[in-house]
Amino acid sequence: MSGGGAAAAERRMRAIRNIGIMAHIDAGKTTLTERLLFVAGRTHKMGEVHEGAAVMDWMDLERERGITITSAVTRFEWAGHELHLIDTPGHVDFTIEVERSLRVLDGAVAVFDAAHGVEPQSETVWRQADRYRVPRLAFANKMDRVGADFAMTLASLRARFPDHVIAPVQRPLGAEAAFTGLEDLVARRTVRFGDPDDPRAYTVEPGISAAGEAGRAALVAALADLDDAAADAVLEDRDLDEASLRAAIRRATVSGRFVPVLCGSALRNKGVPQVLDAVCDWLPSPLDVPPPAGVNPETGEEERRLATESGSLLALAFKVSLLDEKRRHVFVRVYSGRIAEGDAVWNASQRRFEKVGRVLLMHAAHKERVPSLGAGQIFAVAGLKETRTGDTLTDKSHPLVLERLSAYEPVISQAIEAPSQRERELLVEALGRIADEDPTFRHGEDPDTGQLLVSGMGELHLEIVAERLRREFGLAVRTGPPQVLLRETITAAADAEAAFERTTEDGPLFGAVAVRVAPLPRGGGFAFRLSAAAAALPFLREEVRRFAEDGAREAAEAGVLEGHPLQDVEVTLTGATWRDGASKPFAYKIAAADAVRTAAAKARPVLLEPVMRLEVVLPAEHLGAVIGGLDARKGAVLDVADRGAAVKVLQAEAPLRRLFGYATELRSATQGRALFTMKFERYDAA
Repeated sequence: MSGGGAAAAERRMRAIRNIGIMAHIDAGKTTLTERLLFVAGRTHKMGEVHEGAAVMDWMDLERERGITITSAVTRFEWAGHELHLIDTPGHVDFTIEVERSLRVLDGAVAVFDAAHGVEPQSETVWRQADRYRVPRLAFANKMDRVGADFAMTLASLRARFPDHVIAPVQRPLGAEAAFTGLEDLVARRTVRFGDPDDPRAYTVEPGISAAGEAGRAALVAALADLDDAAADAVLEDRDLDEASLRAAIRRATVSGRFVPVLCGSALRNKGVPQVLDAVCDWLPSPLDVPPPAGVNPETGEEERRLATESGSLLALAFKVSLLDEKRRHVFVRVYSGRIAEGDAVWNASQRRFEKVGRVLLMHAAHKERVPSLGAGQIFAVAGLKETRTGDTLTDKSHPLVLERLSAYEPVISQAIEAPSQRERELLVEALGRIADEDPTFRHGEDPDTGQLLVSGMGELHLEIVAERLRREFGLAVRTGPPQVLLRETITAAADAEAAFERTTEDGPLFGAVAVRVAPLPRGGGFAFRLSAAAAALPFLREEVRRFAEDGAREAAEAGVLEGHPLQDVEVTLTGATWRDGASKPFAYKIAAADAVRTAAAKARPVLLEPVMRLEVVLPAEHLGAVIGGLDARKGAVLDVADRGAAVKVLQAEAPLRRLFGYATELRSATQGRALFTMKFERYDAA
């Protein structure tokens, strides 16, 4: 690339803002996004979430339920800047959508309901943004609703997120129905809202109130701990002009240590253009964030690749989506180089070439085909058949593998059925396609029952999957709770004898055995052996012994209480009787099965159930409620550890059958702020 071309490419990247909108469910993320698109001229009508007409909620299920289920990508321009925006879900069941979006974003706008302050899921997504070191702005939304309190929201932010310096750059004029404008503390001007149906309708007056000047001074003082120019102004007791203050805010925000707070009401079209201005002024471009680190698969060394169009290709596939026509689209963020139609790109994660079919700029589910796109941009690619979420696309001659996305293990399962065998095959194929899209979704067949089981992050997650199967794939699936697979065992030793005697057309049949059953330790399985006395019997040759063992195993498989397999038991053949001319190996199989059933019934049999190991990460103030809930579900707390001052990590065990619905109960008990994982530990007495 020539010097002039390189300079133009750098100017283009300096003007890019890759941002996400993140928040708790119902804080107004999608409503704000719709207003941003309208103000920027990307759409000509504002879609309303409550009317099921939001552009970014393109799935029918999203529009019907009024929630965001899948993250949606769009691109638009504002004040000479190119913005790539991702609207993310707020429900905890779809947290992977937030995670993979934050992985590729350079900045974010965190939306808070001004009547509620920091809510549980907004706390979760804030922590996710911390993990990926994403600089952010805070927007106190719904300032016009009953109970809106800007000071409370600010105090809530500072209390919950003490690791950041948080200060308002705007001061609201009034609240609730009296919210009529705001003071821009940086530019020292007053914004008065106009037509409530048009977010572009506002007037600007120079000057701010005495309270606004006090707020501006507090803003400079807050920045003084983070920025030398602000510190010098405070020490020398002099004013910072608008340009200097704007630059100081940008430096502190891009560093990730400072969060400017704005205010407005997206639904009532108040304060929306000011959010766009703040994004362009204070959130980073791709050149302002550290270049991504990856591992060179040839050397095993960590390397960083600078963001430049002329460099070798480096891109992360952060999402796979079928979109509305069920064709596979891979969403990518390019960090270096370019991707063009027809390119053969090297998937360094899978060590294979993939052919790029089309390069598509996305606007929710709407696609705009372009010849190529480059460093700093977020877009979709069609034609990549094998690329999965988290794969790195690069040049084979200069390979680099980026860190994969965090793994989330499903915590809840459900049985799913198709009405016929033919549709079952279609169902398995459809489940595979949904799993390709969603790394938190699992499916498989239970080896014991043959049931198809699906697993996900919560009951809503699985409900959405079932509804998608019905609508998008036309499958009349039925769902229900999975069958808990029980086992049986014995708790004492017992002896029994049994004989099998019949007269058939081929002559008499006879076999008689004596057995002893005894319990084994947990996990001992099933064991069969001969006593010394039985081993000495000359007729108990290999064939007869094998038939006797087969009979004992079949009896154990059928159980003695409720028909569940008998395990952790040892069967000893203690004796047998032989009758010349009548004894046949097959008869000893039947006799052994009868003897084992009789002995096991006398050996104090009990049911075994699967016991799960749980790890619950929760705020310290909810520890008592969580322990009480586990106790009610027959759980046993094994350990409680501290993770920081305000977070507890609880280890526990509980029977699986008692844990159905636990995800919902835990969410309710902790206001959605706890996370838990569980795994199979062992079978134990019910």
